[in-house]
Formats: sequence, structure tokens, C-alpha cells
Amino acid sequence: MQPVNKSSKLSNVCYDIRGPVLQRARQMEEDGQRIIKLNIGNPMPFGFNAPEEIVQDVIHNMDQASGYTDSKGLFAARKAIMHYTQQKNVTGVTIDDIIIGNGVSELIVMAMQGLLNNGDQILVPMPDYPLWTAAVNLAGGTARHYVCDEQSGWLPDLEDIENKINANTKGIVIINPNNPTGALYPKETLEGIIEIARHHGLVIFADEIYDKVLYDGNTHTSIASLADDVLFVTFNGLSKNYRACGYRSGWMVISGDKKDAKDYIEGLNMLASMRLCANVPGQLAIQTALGGYQSINDLVAPGGRLCKQRDLAYDMLTAMPGVTCVKPQAAMYLFPKLDANMYPIADDQQFILDLLLEEKVLLVQGTGFNWKSPDHFRVVFLPNVDDLTEAMTRIGRYLDGYRKKHSK
Repeated sequence: MQPVNKSSKLSNVCYDIRGPVLQRARQMEEDGQRIIKLNIGNPMPFGFNAPEEIVQDVIHNMDQASGYTDSKGLFAARKAIMHYTQQKNVTGVTIDDIIIGNGVSELIVMAMQGLLNNGDQILVPMPDYPLWTAAVNLAGGTARHYVCDEQSGWLPDLEDIENKINANTKGIVIINPNNPTGALYPKETLEGIIEIARHHGLVIFADEIYDKVLYDGNTHTSIASLADDVLFVTFNGLSKNYRACGYRSGWMVISGDKKDAKDYIEGLNMLASMRLCANVPGQLAIQTALGGYQSINDLVAPGGRLCKQRDLAYDMLTAMPGVTCVKPQAAMYLFPKLDANMYPIADDQQFILDLLLEEKVLLVQGTGFNWKSPDHFRVVFLPNVDDLTEAMTRIGRYLDGYRKKHSK
């Protein structure tokens, strides 16, 4: 029998958040070793449970979950999402402009599959949430990365975006609030991106899954609320704001200039129909989640658990020699930088693997988020204060040893 090889379409697809270093961590756990995992934004294992009213509402309505729904999703859930878009000041959205998916991840892949032909280009931030790059490549497109500038608080470099547009460019992705940097984009930046999209006829894909995970009194502006003459596809869901990752309940909202996008929208509807519908129990949680008490506000407020853990991780990291970090305004991550003179790293995946082996702390290297240099890593600050303190202590010890080893 001939070897059975993976499709060539997967040649440029990479997702290091669940990559080879994680596989090694699993082997270590099977051997009885305890790993502190700071690699994935999955709140539940760290004691962040979905609000009880959501859980009970799903249980109460489970007898309605046996059959398929409309391919776009339950009417009541889409109605609640429509009302939420209105709260975000996004105009012109109807029930038919909303598609519910098995998490935002499925919908990102769907949005790229529905748009891209071989050789088409999508502008993706650098660093990015790597599923975006993977989805573009899987659809036959090319992900061209524009720089988010660390010196300006990780805001998108509008000049770099403009310079990377060519005849094959179809759209711009923004991740706001940002994973992995925790940046929150001001209105002026968003308006600059809209102007570029308007001038070049590009679709704006806005990943806003962390739009309620905001610190220090910050507020989030949905980019789709700022114009109606550009096509927007906005993504959101229950995974982060409501700590319900396993419900796999996300949605995308099509807004703005829809009149010239009828064919693309028809393609999205076709793809939604092909998978019949999103899982129904997860859909049952949406109406209660969006209309109920927003407990995330307690977690991100001063003294709230997420805010305290962000401050702790930031303070401990930036106290380490040669480590700098932009303090996140949102989301659940830090993206610290290592001084290249103090930490000469050729292969940051090996660097992270060595950290795992020596200190039993699991992180993801910066190049796993398509960052250009092996000098960053992402830290998830979801563990409780005691575990987070221990993890930061171990990282500091590893960096101390690495620094001394390479200063000889």
C-alpha cells in the first residue's frame, strides 16, 4: 500500500497553540508530572465556570435540542444577537444577516472558504490568533501579515497595511480586543482601517470575541458601528465573555454595504446549510447569556479575579531582567518581549520546550502567533493567584538560568 499523505492544502497550515510542545506536555502528564498550563485561553479548568443561569436554561430546554434548527440558527438566539448588535450601535442588521456556528472557529473557516480563490490575499495582523492564518491558507489564499506596533501599544500600523495591499487583496482581519497582545483599538485606528478598506474595496473581518473582557474602565467600539458603506463580517460568541468554551456557540454578523456582496452571502448561506446547523444545546444558551446578568464585569473590575491576575502576572514578568511587556487593556493574555542581547534565541519553540522540560510550565512561543522574531511568548493569566505566582517564579528561574548560560 502506498503511503497515505495529508492533503497539500495543509502544507501551510499551522496551529502551535495545540502543537508539538503540547503533545510533549501530555506525555509528561501521563508520566505523572504536573504541568502548569499557560498555553490556552480555556477558562473552565481554572475555575471560571459558565454562569449558573445559562447552565440551568440549557438544561431546562434540552428536550428541544434533539432536532436540527434552521441552518443559520435558532430564531430566538439570532434575535438576541441582533439586539446585541444594536446595543453595539451596529445598524441595518436583520435576523437573516446572522449565522450561528460551532464556535467562532468554524465560522472563520467558513468565511474564508466562502470568499477566497487560489492566490487571493487576506491581510492578517502580526501577531495574530493563528487560526486566521491557517483558515486563509486552507482556503487556498495567502495570509499577508501587517505589523502591529509594540511601541504604540500593539496598534495596527496603518501605513504597513496600505503598503501590503495588491490586486489580489480581498479583505482585512482585525482582532479587537487582541489575542495575543491584549491591545484594545481606539476609534481613530478603527476609522483609519475603514478608510483603507473603503478606498480599496476590501471586506473587514472583525474578531471581537473578547469585547467584554476589558480592564481599567476601557470600553470597546465595534468597527462595524463606524460605517455603513463597507462590508463587515463580525465574529463573537460565548466562549470568553461567558466562560463557555465547550458550548461551541459563536456567531458572525454581516453588516454594512451588503448590496454588492449578495453572491458572497449566498455562498455563506450555502456553507451554513451544508453543515445542517450548529449544535443546538449551545444555541440555547445565547438568549439568556446576552440578556442576563453580565458577571464578566465583576471579574474584570478592580479587585476582580481576572484583573488581579493580570496585574500579578504583569508585575512579576516585568520585574524579570530583560523582560518588557505592554500591559494588556483587554482579553486574557500578555505578550512579553525578551531582550535579544540577554536572551539570544534562535528557535523559540525549542526555547519553550526547554522551559517545559525544566520547569513544567507550558507556554506558546511568539512565532506560533506568526510573530516575525523569536523574542516573544504568550502568557495566559487564568490560573489562580497561587498557581500563577508559582508559574511566574518558575519562568523567572528558567530565564535566569538561560541568561547566565548564554552570558559566558
